Amino acid sequence: MKAVVERPSPDPGAVHGADATVAAPRVVRREIQEFLRTHEQRRRQLPRAVIVGLAVGMTAVAFRAALDWEEPLRMRALEAAHAFGFLGLLVVLSATTGAAAFAVWLVKRFSPEASGSGIPHVKAVVRNLRPMPWARILGVKFVGGAVAIGAGLALGREGPTIQMGAAIGEMVRGWFDTTPRERRTLIAAGAGAGLSAAFNAPLAGLVFVLEELQGDFAPAVFATALVASVVADLTTRLLLGQLPVFHVSGTTIPPLGALPLSLVLGVFAALLGVAFNRGLLASLDAFQQISRRRSWYGGAVAGAIVGMLGWFAPAALGSGNRLVEATLHGAITLPWLALFFVIRFGLTMVSYGCGAAGGIFAPLLVLGAQIGLALGIVAQRWFPTIGIDAPTFAAVGMAAYFTAIVRAPLTGIVLIVEMTGNYYLILPLLVSSLTAYGLADFLHDRPIYEALLERDLLRCQDEPLLEKTLLIDFTVASGAPFEGKTIRELGLPPGCVLVLLRRGIREEVPTASSRLEAGDKLTAVIAAGAERAIRLLETGTGAEP
Repeated sequence: MKAVVERPSPDPGAVHGADATVAAPRVVRREIQEFLRTHEQRRRQLPRAVIVGLAVGMTAVAFRAALDWEEPLRMRALEAAHAFGFLGLLVVLSATTGAAAFAVWLVKRFSPEASGSGIPHVKAVVRNLRPMPWARILGVKFVGGAVAIGAGLALGREGPTIQMGAAIGEMVRGWFDTTPRERRTLIAAGAGAGLSAAFNAPLAGLVFVLEELQGDFAPAVFATALVASVVADLTTRLLLGQLPVFHVSGTTIPPLGALPLSLVLGVFAALLGVAFNRGLLASLDAFQQISRRRSWYGGAVAGAIVGMLGWFAPAALGSGNRLVEATLHGAITLPWLALFFVIRFGLTMVSYGCGAAGGIFAPLLVLGAQIGLALGIVAQRWFPTIGIDAPTFAAVGMAAYFTAIVRAPLTGIVLIVEMTGNYYLILPLLVSSLTAYGLADFLHDRPIYEALLERDLLRCQDEPLLEKTLLIDFTVASGAPFEGKTIRELGLPPGCVLVLLRRGIREEVPTASSRLEAGDKLTAVIAAGAERAIRLLETGTGAEP
């Protein structure tokens, strides 16, 4: 009896015969070259990432130390001023008005890029839309941020730390021979290290780079951002201790019956988040009119408002660290929560709108915690059998409000998990954050940093789009107009050339017949005068928010 040998069925897509002997080594060589190229890029970048993380950590420690020295000094000064009655009020108003006016003048005079949080500017730099004058940004952001927040403006230290981290990434980049892609990676990694150092949250710093700044999960980007964030976090922990800026203790495991409340929390966060975004843009427009004649006029107005509020509610001033700590521990009653929310909401609009150096990261987390605690208190009274812990929902509210405003749910969720050290919050965080994300998008509200970036670029008189050739990266989103089309079908205008197509770990120069797929990363060269190609590429790839 003969043995039956089963032959494999032929693969219609396989290469046979002499073609196979030629194609197989070529494919293997290409894969080996890709691996070696990626490995070499990581080998060059990781030591640089260590330097960036160490420098960012030291800068964050110095900035936090300056603010920690200023806050009790401001509280003691306000308390002492009350002993002098109306004269004391005049002294307080003069001090806050002068300090805020100086902080705004410093920014407008020496480094307009340092205005506000600086995150929109970092996004523009990563996209090759703006330059990064790192020395000016470092000095002005540090001094201007310390003066503005020390004077009592409701601004966060995290935005300045992120932009200073990006500036340090540019500084370190100048010490080495780097490619344009490596430069952008170091700048983004420095920004992520700044967030990591501010919150003692290295994973949040990494996710912030991947989700908000780069949108690129390439191995070199991932490794560089992770190393920089971990080193920055380790540096701050060694010098300042283990606890993050916002420490949440005593959180309990939320019951499954509380998930509907998480959905309701997401709805409230979305509605109030849309109000925050639109109010902030309106405030910027209003202060632009105030500062039309003198750049510091807006700072003076904001300082006067801060001084008046500080006279009656000193705890509402500054970045709000003490206020958020009290909120996260459930130490504020419902009427006071409503009052502090209104005050902090308005104060944040005024403080950011005037153009001082400071971020909205921490202020919006304060507001989110107040929304969550208020809803948790109401739910405890109306549904006592569910077993809801109100402070737990204060933490969930922070992530939901952050997501509604910034539209970066993964960053918000990871940040809160790291801050609380409680993974059991993950289900309420997911439900509330995704609800807030979906509803805010449904209301056609733009993410705040994208809206601020577009506003800055349209307002900028020396916009680089009209002056020089740009090199910009885009990623084809699923369902985008370009998906499934060949390069010749895109209708790119003269002056715009696609020079690189990355699909997974493979890179190739695209031809007219190259067909695009979701997830493809395109590198485009855009000549001066062909700036309309950027809008076309943003729309076609789905890069528009």
